[in-house]
Amino acid sequence: MRVDISELTETFPEFRVGVIVATGLAIPAERPAALDALIGERAAAVRAAWGGRELGDIPGIRAWRLAYKRFGIASTRYRCSVERLVKNVLAEREAPRINGFVDAYNAVSSSHVFPIGADDLDRVTGDVFFRFSRPDDTFLDMSGAADADPADAAPKPGEVVYTDAEKVLCRRWNWRQDARSLVTPETSRVVLTIQSMGVGDLEAALGDACGLIERFCGGKTAVTMADAGAPVAVLAGA
Repeated sequence: MRVDISELTETFPEFRVGVIVATGLAIPAERPAALDALIGERAAAVRAAWGGRELGDIPGIRAWRLAYKRFGIASTRYRCSVERLVKNVLAEREAPRINGFVDAYNAVSSSHVFPIGADDLDRVTGDVFFRFSRPDDTFLDMSGAADADPADAAPKPGEVVYTDAEKVLCRRWNWRQDARSLVTPETSRVVLTIQSMGVGDLEAALGDACGLIERFCGGKTAVTMADAGAPVAVLAGA
């Protein structure tokens, strides 16, 4: 199994992605008390670092806003996942309680200001790609909202998407995940991506994520990197 970002490197040469393959997981359905305390501490640190600043002035968020504009996303309705997380933290809203795995990587995402996404590896087919959309791409919005915008039913031409060999795993690069590969307490293997637009310490975020995954969900983790210099890489641990 490989990760391939080669289609994007000419337009986005600063893009880097760290991929964690986590196996042998035992994901808690409810957030453990120790993780709950850690998330509270992380939220306080985010507010101390960025409180009182406009979201667009935070370097990691500004970099992704500019990247979105470069592939035609100007609407404020569509923001990268980490912007939504940081916005909620700064507003002192409680972090969503999904499960022990998702809650842990959301804490890493907001702390390091990187978009992070994860998929059940047993529901991923073939290699994974960050690339431009294609006419036959399919997407099933994880929100399942009855009032969902029809414009979000399938990727638009030129949109950056994250996919496997059969389907879109995430639209608008890191905006909204597909429902068909969500990580649940039944998941035992995960492929997780931490995405950088050239700002921040990606290696530190990867180490943090591996540590929290192993602490709260058990199992083993392996890391693979892809960037403009090496845009295709075999995923360790897959």
